[in-house]
Amino acid sequence: MCNLFRLKGVERWEVANAMGVVDESFPRRFEVEKDYTAPGGPGYVVRHEGGVRVLDAMKWGYPNPVPGKQPVTNIRNYGSPFWRSSLGNPAQRCLVPVTSFQEWTAEPDPATGKKKPHWFSVPSRPVFGFAGAWRHSDKGPVFAFLTCGYDGDPSVHAVGAIHPKACPVILHQEDEERWLTAPLDEALSLACAYPSQLMKVE
Repeated sequence: MCNLFRLKGVERWEVANAMGVVDESFPRRFEVEKDYTAPGGPGYVVRHEGGVRVLDAMKWGYPNPVPGKQPVTNIRNYGSPFWRSSLGNPAQRCLVPVTSFQEWTAEPDPATGKKKPHWFSVPSRPVFGFAGAWRHSDKGPVFAFLTCGYDGDPSVHAVGAIHPKACPVILHQEDEERWLTAPLDEALSLACAYPSQLMKVE
């Protein structure tokens, strides 16, 4: 489960170019408060409005239906009624612009007893997009993004070797418009692990 990501080290025009965003739609402060976005914190999403892509600032995580629990940040069970209303409405699908994301090792390091963080990026795409969804809540607009399993042995995938349960759904640039506009079944066909050979891990 991905619980940290970054959108750092890029100018607003780079995000606009990468995400096909109308530059005038940028929030006044195009910068998150920290070096990363964590659950419940502010992040950015790209969504359709009036036939064009606009950038919005929202909080990461849908309110948890269980009182006292942390926000729900990752969408894994696509058929769940909890997610179905957002995913089924193209107007509530979004792209989450990212420069890198973090996964922890599944098991602690024997030497330290602690799990190790690993950061993943796509060298050919300084800004790439997760497949996400958003909605209004009593805390304002919120978003989450899809995760998926692996086709075959997780250990042979760059992310799966670190976190075998799931990885964020990174969209190929040519698939982003389909995610934002296609019927649900077609959109969900894009939910697969991004090719390892296109990724870098630190």
